[in-house]
Amino acid sequence: MATFLYKLGRLAFRRRHFVALIWVALLTLAGVGAANAPAAGASSFSIPGTEAQKAFDLLEQRFPGMSADGATARVVFKAPTGEKMADKANKATVEKTVKALEDGSEVTSVTDPFKAKAVSKNGSIAYASVKYKVSGMELKDSSKGALEAAAQQARDAGLTVEVGGDALQATPETGSTEVIGIAIAAVVLVITFGSLIAAGLPLLTALIGVGIGVSTITALASALDLGTTTSTLAMMIGLAVGIDYALFIVSRYRAELAEGREREEAAGRAVGTAGSAVVFAGLTVVIALVGLSVVNIPMLTKMGVAAAGTVAIAVLIALTMIPALLGYAGRKVQPAGQKSRLLGGGRAAKNASRPNMGTRWASFVVRRPLAVLLLGVVGLGAAAVPAASLELGLPDDGSQPASTTQRRAYDLLSDGFGPGFNGPLMLVVDAKASDDPKGAVTRVADTVKDLKGVVSVTPATYNKPGDTAMITVIADSKPSSVKTENLVHTIRDAGGDIKADTDAQVLVTGSTAMNIDFSQKLNDALVPYLALVVGLAFLLLIVVFRSILVPLKAALGFLLSVMAALGAVVAVFQWGWLANLIGVEQTGPIMSMMPIFMVGVVFGLAMDYEVFLVTRMREAYVHGEKPGQAIVTGFKHGARVVTAAAVIMIAVFSGFIGSSESMIKMIGFGLAIAVFFDAFVVRMALVPAVLALLGKKAWWLPGWLDRALPNVDVEGEGLRKMGDGRPRNEDDDRELARV
Repeated sequence: MATFLYKLGRLAFRRRHFVALIWVALLTLAGVGAANAPAAGASSFSIPGTEAQKAFDLLEQRFPGMSADGATARVVFKAPTGEKMADKANKATVEKTVKALEDGSEVTSVTDPFKAKAVSKNGSIAYASVKYKVSGMELKDSSKGALEAAAQQARDAGLTVEVGGDALQATPETGSTEVIGIAIAAVVLVITFGSLIAAGLPLLTALIGVGIGVSTITALASALDLGTTTSTLAMMIGLAVGIDYALFIVSRYRAELAEGREREEAAGRAVGTAGSAVVFAGLTVVIALVGLSVVNIPMLTKMGVAAAGTVAIAVLIALTMIPALLGYAGRKVQPAGQKSRLLGGGRAAKNASRPNMGTRWASFVVRRPLAVLLLGVVGLGAAAVPAASLELGLPDDGSQPASTTQRRAYDLLSDGFGPGFNGPLMLVVDAKASDDPKGAVTRVADTVKDLKGVVSVTPATYNKPGDTAMITVIADSKPSSVKTENLVHTIRDAGGDIKADTDAQVLVTGSTAMNIDFSQKLNDALVPYLALVVGLAFLLLIVVFRSILVPLKAALGFLLSVMAALGAVVAVFQWGWLANLIGVEQTGPIMSMMPIFMVGVVFGLAMDYEVFLVTRMREAYVHGEKPGQAIVTGFKHGARVVTAAAVIMIAVFSGFIGSSESMIKMIGFGLAIAVFFDAFVVRMALVPAVLALLGKKAWWLPGWLDRALPNVDVEGEGLRKMGDGRPRNEDDDRELARV
């Protein structure tokens, strides 16, 4: 591996014009494709194998043309203070609005609030339901514009009007904090390298890689049904790992220059050593992201594969474009320990012989490993305590910012009709096998009406043959509550008894039931997913480190950091601790996909630091140093760079906390805090402490397994057999000629 990458690095350095041209061409091609592609909306949502999805599929068959997954809108009206919706002027305004809503070419139906009895008990709030032929993702701008115009006309007439539902999907805004995150990354790079040119290379290559990845996703979004969240996630992860991977190779290049090697040779050795770590670190991230497909939820699979593709691009750019750009930079990239002319006049750093911070910290941990280990474990354990109170759900309009019309419509409906009105349950009764279909449907309605927690049950709507019916159930609790989840399970349990007596099958669906099934499916898949991803990565790390205990320690450390990160997410987004500080307006259940998503992404990112830091220790140990000294050597060369990489990744992820979409905000915070815990507590403290306690046992590998495993040579042992790459003097040339 190291020898192949060494040759690749030298080739890219020499053929830099060709390499740069290829990547610029790919970026241009992806950009043109994205510019000419149709705009993407929110990805369609389906959960194969769940009861809610089976009910939706059944509705498509038995109610043709109904568009069960079509977009919906609820236009909510509120009368001025002291007035009623039934007042003549207000009623006329509502009827005029309903008529305007019916004119759309994509509109299937519009309900009149007064005919449908959709007026609150106190008479101050009413709503009109609008049903469309297509999903919110496919809805034309003209239809959205007509909806907004009709609402505005009613506002102009003196009513308070808000629009809920998925017809008007709010476009996520990341805000200025994303740019601030990149700016912080740039500052950290300048401090790390002491050079503007060297600092600019990782930023440039990361932006090119993310540009190619996100543009490709945008170009394929319509064809592959990729939502806006997919590209945001790919940008978030691609930018973070792209900067980090380039950072490690540029740092190693400067270290090789400091040892006196020529620039082409230094580029080759940097790619051969640090590049090997980049390849395996990238593989762990890709495994974790692609592994999300085992959950069998299309939306999650697409998000994972798209992000994995961006990570793969980041790895390829780091291995090829970085050495090419180093060739262009020439002497503007100084050896390690020297500053650029702009920042330090080309002078060597002060106190170059003094041990750096990484050396001093590692020496301390090696002397006090047990104390550091206990302190770190107790600290992470305390941070993980809130995770025991984890409640899962999916964001709805109630989690939108208070400034959006969707949130205001949600609040108005809750005030006028009760909290459960925003998440009605839809019962689909398949009575095709029943001898008395209508009798079976009547029994279902009567049974559900008597259940605790049910406010109302609407009359059944039958299909043309009369063998299938839809019934809407309103709960007395909000859609995301545990009480509503229990009601869904109660209805499904009662449906089992009804089927035994009448042969009619009762299926519960609707957005609320879909969210409940989604959460359950993710919970069921968490353990298999964890076993798959950790298992594959464990095998990969055995190959990299030639050890059993080092990969085991890496996996256990990851579990500590991810549990601590989940605890922090619960404390902020569910309990409300410091929620105002990061703009969390509505606390509630944690997004259902957060645990499994954090397990996947954080594991991949955690292994990055494990590979980068421990390969340096392994390299020192293989080259003859004692275990304790190898730990110090690894920190001497790697701690500064790993620290910079972690700060950069935290800054990039934190930039997405400013997003207006609750899911992106939660993911940004969760990944940022997870990287902090993993990099600075687990990898910087627990890893050296455990390795110091294990000593030589840390690098133990059974002989039979050592012989069976392929030798990937991550440490670059094969490169030591080559020339050292230092410039030859005249005596060397004469000696070579004589030979």
